[in-house]
Amino acid sequence: MLFRSAAAPTAGLHFTPQLFERLQANGVQVVSVTLHVGLDTFRPVRHEDPTEHGIHQEYYTLSADAADTLNAAARDNRRIFAVGTTSVRSLEDAVRRSGWQPGRPHAEQPPIAPYSGPTSLYILPGTPFLAVDALITNFHLPRTTLLMLVSAFSGRELILRAYEEAVRLRYRFFSFGDALLML
Repeated sequence: MLFRSAAAPTAGLHFTPQLFERLQANGVQVVSVTLHVGLDTFRPVRHEDPTEHGIHQEYYTLSADAADTLNAAARDNRRIFAVGTTSVRSLEDAVRRSGWQPGRPHAEQPPIAPYSGPTSLYILPGTPFLAVDALITNFHLPRTTLLMLVSAFSGRELILRAYEEAVRLRYRFFSFGDALLML
Protein backbone atom coordinates (compact mmCIF):
# COMPACT_ATOMS: atom_id res chain seq x y z
CA MET A 1 0.00 0.00 0.00
CA LEU A 2 1.27 3.46 -0.90
CA PHE A 3 0.23 6.51 1.14
CA ARG A 4 0.95 9.96 -0.27
CA SER A 5 0.18 13.53 0.59
CA ALA A 6 -1.71 15.86 -1.73
CA ALA A 7 -0.23 19.02 -0.18
CA ALA A 8 3.30 20.14 -0.95
CA PRO A 9 3.98 16.72 -2.49
CA THR A 10 7.64 17.30 -3.30
CA ALA A 11 8.58 13.69 -2.53
CA GLY A 12 5.74 12.68 -4.84
CA LEU A 13 7.20 14.64 -7.75
CA HIS A 14 9.24 11.52 -8.53
CA PHE A 15 5.99 9.67 -9.34
CA THR A 16 4.85 10.12 -12.92
CA PRO A 17 1.38 9.07 -14.10
CA GLN A 18 3.07 6.15 -15.88
CA LEU A 19 4.75 5.02 -12.66
CA PHE A 20 1.42 5.18 -10.81
CA GLU A 21 -0.14 3.05 -13.56
CA ARG A 22 2.64 0.47 -13.23
CA LEU A 23 2.34 0.39 -9.44
CA GLN A 24 -1.42 -0.03 -9.57
CA ALA A 25 -1.11 -2.72 -12.26
CA ASN A 26 1.07 -4.59 -9.76
CA GLY A 27 -1.56 -4.40 -7.00
CA VAL A 28 -0.37 -1.29 -5.14
CA GLN A 29 -3.24 0.78 -3.78
CA VAL A 30 -2.76 4.53 -3.64
CA VAL A 31 -4.37 6.50 -0.82
CA SER A 32 -4.21 10.29 -0.53
CA VAL A 33 -4.33 12.61 2.44
CA THR A 34 -4.75 16.37 2.29
CA LEU A 35 -2.29 18.25 4.45
CA HIS A 36 -1.98 22.00 4.72
CA VAL A 37 1.75 22.46 5.25
CA GLY A 38 2.97 25.53 7.09
CA LEU A 39 6.23 27.33 6.50
CA ASP A 40 7.39 26.23 9.96
CA THR A 41 7.92 22.74 8.49
CA PHE A 42 11.16 24.07 7.03
CA ARG A 43 12.12 26.33 9.95
CA PRO A 44 15.51 25.31 11.39
CA VAL A 45 15.69 23.87 14.88
CA ARG A 46 17.82 26.37 16.81
CA HIS A 47 17.96 24.58 20.17
CA GLU A 48 20.72 22.15 21.07
CA ASP A 49 18.04 20.01 22.67
CA PRO A 50 15.50 19.44 19.85
CA THR A 51 12.73 18.72 22.37
CA GLU A 52 12.82 22.45 23.22
CA HIS A 53 11.85 23.33 19.63
CA GLY A 54 8.22 24.38 19.45
CA ILE A 55 6.58 22.60 16.55
CA HIS A 56 3.68 24.25 14.79
CA GLN A 57 0.26 22.85 13.98
CA GLU A 58 -0.68 21.67 10.54
CA TYR A 59 -4.13 20.63 9.39
CA TYR A 60 -4.88 17.44 7.51
CA THR A 61 -7.85 15.46 6.30
CA LEU A 62 -7.97 11.68 6.19
CA SER A 63 -11.20 10.78 4.40
CA ALA A 64 -13.49 7.89 5.31
CA ASP A 65 -12.51 6.12 2.07
CA ALA A 66 -8.80 6.53 2.85
CA ALA A 67 -9.35 5.28 6.42
CA ASP A 68 -11.28 2.26 5.11
CA THR A 69 -8.50 1.40 2.66
CA LEU A 70 -5.86 1.69 5.39
CA ASN A 71 -7.93 -0.43 7.76
CA ALA A 72 -8.23 -3.14 5.08
CA ALA A 73 -4.45 -3.05 4.64
CA ALA A 74 -4.00 -3.38 8.41
CA ARG A 75 -6.38 -6.36 8.56
CA ASP A 76 -4.41 -8.02 5.74
CA ASN A 77 -1.03 -7.18 7.32
CA ARG A 78 0.04 -5.33 4.17
CA ARG A 79 2.91 -2.86 4.35
CA ILE A 80 2.20 0.86 4.26
CA PHE A 81 4.62 3.03 2.31
CA ALA A 82 4.44 6.79 2.89
CA VAL A 83 5.54 9.20 0.19
CA GLY A 84 6.87 12.22 2.02
CA THR A 85 7.33 13.19 5.63
CA THR A 86 4.01 15.05 5.61
CA SER A 87 2.23 11.78 4.83
CA VAL A 88 4.10 10.11 7.68
CA ARG A 89 3.13 12.81 10.13
CA SER A 90 -0.54 12.69 9.14
CA LEU A 91 -0.83 8.92 9.22
CA GLU A 92 1.07 8.55 12.48
CA ASP A 93 -1.19 11.18 14.05
CA ALA A 94 -4.33 9.44 12.75
CA VAL A 95 -3.36 6.05 14.17
CA ARG A 96 -2.52 7.58 17.54
CA ARG A 97 -5.95 9.24 17.61
CA SER A 98 -7.46 5.79 16.92
CA GLY A 99 -5.62 4.20 19.85
CA TRP A 100 -2.91 2.21 18.03
CA GLN A 101 -0.22 0.85 20.36
CA PRO A 102 3.50 0.18 19.82
CA GLY A 103 4.48 -3.44 19.29
CA ARG A 104 1.10 -4.70 18.06
CA PRO A 105 0.75 -5.94 14.45
CA HIS A 106 -1.37 -3.75 12.17
CA ALA A 107 -4.10 -6.42 12.02
CA GLU A 108 -4.53 -6.27 15.82
CA GLN A 109 -4.88 -2.49 16.02
CA PRO A 110 -8.23 -0.67 16.36
CA PRO A 111 -9.68 0.84 13.17
CA ILE A 112 -8.28 4.12 11.91
CA ALA A 113 -11.01 6.77 11.99
CA PRO A 114 -11.43 9.55 9.45
CA TYR A 115 -10.11 12.85 10.76
CA SER A 116 -9.98 16.46 9.72
CA GLY A 117 -8.18 18.88 11.99
CA PRO A 118 -4.84 19.92 13.45
CA THR A 119 -1.80 17.92 14.36
CA SER A 120 1.30 19.01 16.19
CA LEU A 121 2.89 15.55 16.27
CA TYR A 122 6.66 16.01 16.55
CA ILE A 123 8.55 12.89 15.52
CA LEU A 124 12.03 12.70 17.03
CA PRO A 125 14.47 9.80 17.38
CA GLY A 126 12.92 7.41 19.86
CA THR A 127 9.36 8.01 18.65
CA PRO A 128 7.81 4.67 17.68
CA PHE A 129 6.34 4.35 14.19
CA LEU A 130 2.99 2.65 14.51
CA ALA A 131 1.66 2.57 10.94
CA VAL A 132 4.32 3.46 8.39
CA ASP A 133 6.52 0.58 7.25
CA ALA A 134 8.52 2.36 4.55
CA LEU A 135 9.20 5.95 3.55
CA ILE A 136 10.08 7.61 0.27
CA THR A 137 11.32 11.14 0.85
CA ASN A 138 13.74 13.79 -0.33
CA PHE A 139 17.09 14.59 1.25
CA HIS A 140 16.34 17.28 3.85
CA LEU A 141 18.35 20.20 5.11
CA PRO A 142 20.29 20.00 8.39
CA ARG A 143 18.65 20.97 11.68
CA THR A 144 15.08 20.58 10.44
CA THR A 145 12.21 18.63 11.95
CA LEU A 146 12.09 16.71 8.65
CA LEU A 147 15.64 15.45 9.09
CA MET A 148 14.81 14.48 12.66
CA LEU A 149 11.81 12.50 11.43
CA VAL A 150 13.88 10.50 8.92
CA SER A 151 16.53 9.95 11.62
CA ALA A 152 13.80 8.61 13.88
CA PHE A 153 12.66 6.28 11.11
CA SER A 154 16.01 4.77 10.08
CA GLY A 155 18.41 5.71 12.87
CA ARG A 156 20.77 8.64 13.12
CA GLU A 157 23.94 6.78 12.13
CA LEU A 158 22.44 5.25 8.99
CA ILE A 159 21.04 8.63 7.94
CA LEU A 160 24.43 10.29 8.50
CA ARG A 161 26.09 7.68 6.27
CA ALA A 162 23.41 8.07 3.60
CA TYR A 163 23.79 11.85 3.65
CA GLU A 164 27.60 11.64 3.46
CA GLU A 165 27.20 9.46 0.37
CA ALA A 166 24.64 11.87 -1.10
CA VAL A 167 27.02 14.81 -0.62
CA ARG A 168 29.90 12.82 -2.14
CA LEU A 169 27.79 11.96 -5.19
CA ARG A 170 26.41 15.53 -5.45
CA TYR A 171 22.76 14.62 -4.90
CA ARG A 172 20.29 17.46 -4.83
CA PHE A 173 18.79 18.31 -1.44
CA PHE A 174 15.58 19.97 -0.26
CA SER A 175 12.13 20.06 -1.83
CA PHE A 176 13.02 19.37 -5.45
CA GLY A 177 16.00 17.14 -4.77
CA ASP A 178 16.77 13.48 -5.07
CA ALA A 179 14.73 10.89 -3.21
CA LEU A 180 15.56 7.90 -1.04
CA LEU A 181 13.64 4.81 0.00
CA MET A 182 13.79 3.93 3.67
CA LEU A 183 12.67 0.47 4.78
